Amino acid sequence: MVLYEQACGEVRDEHDDHPMSELREDIVSGDWVIIAPGRAKRPEDLLRRRAPRITAPKNTCPFEDLERSGNWPPIALYPASGKKWSIAVVPNKFPALSHVGGQALDTVDGVYHAKTGVGDHEVIITRDHWKNFAALAPQAAKALFAVLQARHQAIANDAGNAYVATFFNWGPTAGASLSHPHYQILALPIVPPRVLRSLNGAMGYFKKHRRCVRCDIIAAERKKKVRVVAENRHAIAIAPYASKRPFEVSILPKKHEPSFAGTPKAVLDDVVLLLQKVMQRVKKQLHDPDLNFFIHDAPTDGSSYPHHHWHVEVVPVAATLGGFEVSTVVNINVIDPSAAAASLRGVRRAR
Repeated sequence: MVLYEQACGEVRDEHDDHPMSELREDIVSGDWVIIAPGRAKRPEDLLRRRAPRITAPKNTCPFEDLERSGNWPPIALYPASGKKWSIAVVPNKFPALSHVGGQALDTVDGVYHAKTGVGDHEVIITRDHWKNFAALAPQAAKALFAVLQARHQAIANDAGNAYVATFFNWGPTAGASLSHPHYQILALPIVPPRVLRSLNGAMGYFKKHRRCVRCDIIAAERKKKVRVVAENRHAIAIAPYASKRPFEVSILPKKHEPSFAGTPKAVLDDVVLLLQKVMQRVKKQLHDPDLNFFIHDAPTDGSSYPHHHWHVEVVPVAATLGGFEVSTVVNINVIDPSAAAASLRGVRRAR
């Protein structure tokens, strides 16, 4: 069988019009993914037009009147002027982990190991019932991330927390139980395994090459151009080479920044603007799918992670996991990342 590589970077059988599948390794984590573009038609066909998004009415929304709904007193309000707030930080009423003071305690039950469920779980609410992150005015989006950064810094000071996870669920299939836009911070007494694999991979790459792996990825992608979705002065959005999910996008500071909490305002603002642009393009090009975004930050466990390069990951809900993915933790992605990037740039590629 003779193979050749087209200009788009897809490998094809010369006797077949369908691109061949390819196994790709994530250079940072070591995870493997199957890129199988032959299982889909055009990239845009994966997310077909859907009925208009239905937003629950304001009069039933618990975030419209925080006192009445039992979300009072808040942890913080911005500005701190009572009912005229634009951003509110409140404890999650149904927390995954609870802030009860002190550190999580280890428990042993025979062969099993556990920790008490100590941590922090906060909800950050923007005032406008109808506008998700992509629809916020740029200054409002920047203000929101400044609050997220401030909460990261405050929570990191708690010695019992080892990792701070910040995420946004948009739509019911992405895990959002309420349609009013809100963001969550969940602080853990452990460093999650996925984060550990990424940190270990970044450290191994640094020891071998004396460079940051994500800085090298940025340089390679800017040179190749096919997987760059957009960029501005301080940030770049890339469809990762080994994307686990269709239309996944990573948004990174261009210069090396180890931690979200320590990132300068000018850099953070450009990440925010690029995140908004990516989400706006996802909505327009992919028919407004449900999605998640999350901040992939360094741990707050007191160790130093200078080799880490923080970033935001945007993952539209485009496919469900099947038995193969669940049993092997090897995802099948039916959209080549270069095709995903082209779609999000608004470029339609001939097949």
